[in-house]
Amino acid sequence: MERSRSSGLWRGIKRDKYLYLMLIPVAAYYLLFKYSPMFGEIIAFKNYRFADGIMGSQWVGFKHFRDLFGNSDFYNVLKNTLLLNVYNVIFGFPVPIVLALMLNELRREWYKRLVQNLLYVPHFISWVVLGSILIALLSPSTGIVNMILELFGIDPIYFLANKQWWPIVFVLSGIWHSAGWNTILYMAAITGIDPQLYEAARIDGANRLRQIWHITLPGIRSTIAILLILRMGQMMDVGFEQIFILQNSAVFQVSDVISTYVYRVGLQHVQYSYTTALGLFQSVIGFILVVSMNRVVKLLGEKGLW
Repeated sequence: MERSRSSGLWRGIKRDKYLYLMLIPVAAYYLLFKYSPMFGEIIAFKNYRFADGIMGSQWVGFKHFRDLFGNSDFYNVLKNTLLLNVYNVIFGFPVPIVLALMLNELRREWYKRLVQNLLYVPHFISWVVLGSILIALLSPSTGIVNMILELFGIDPIYFLANKQWWPIVFVLSGIWHSAGWNTILYMAAITGIDPQLYEAARIDGANRLRQIWHITLPGIRSTIAILLILRMGQMMDVGFEQIFILQNSAVFQVSDVISTYVYRVGLQHVQYSYTTALGLFQSVIGFILVVSMNRVVKLLGEKGLW
């Protein structure tokens, strides 16, 4: 039995040898840049010194984890990271779905392509540029947003220096940057729905909203589930560029997240072992969230990642 399976495997490899050759660069990329760096996680259990190297540094066990969980700053950045990600999931995750549904209803092809291109453009613009645009738009003295507010008799608002407004600006700017690009997968899933289902629905008298509710949304439900599982794996990682560009000392209490904390403590203060312990904790929690969400999705009757 084992010999027949092995021979069948080799026959498949020989038959599809060119496809496997195309897979080599991808496999090499993940081995070199994803799996081999995992060896460096051992730094979290050592008192790493650059001069001694990874293997020569002193083994300290769970010391850095005890320091991490005993540091009040860690709990603040953990809270900020989770809160901003929760806001992104609640308000940002549904936006690409809604945009995809709206784009699918456009009947003029040239107009549909124009709107799609306009939605995709922000994704290709650096956060340095987008952040500069936001700072200019939201300026309390010269920003167009506050100029409009003044027309209605509202005092200027320091959006990027206000602890209540800063998370709102963060979430909305993230939607502006990524929502259009994220519609691609949903649009691809919608094109895979059998057109005969829509024809049958129209014959039965279903209007556009009923077709969306009973055909389009169920047709992309599995795609939504998979992307939600993957999104859960990022709950411990807000990113760096957007936060770093929009962050300032006035809102540091609500804007300091794990990525900026690692940059400040790990790179600027040269505490490599401490921040490696934080990164390992971050990865473990992300893995647990992915596995848990995958289980929930399968219990709801959808196909998970495995």
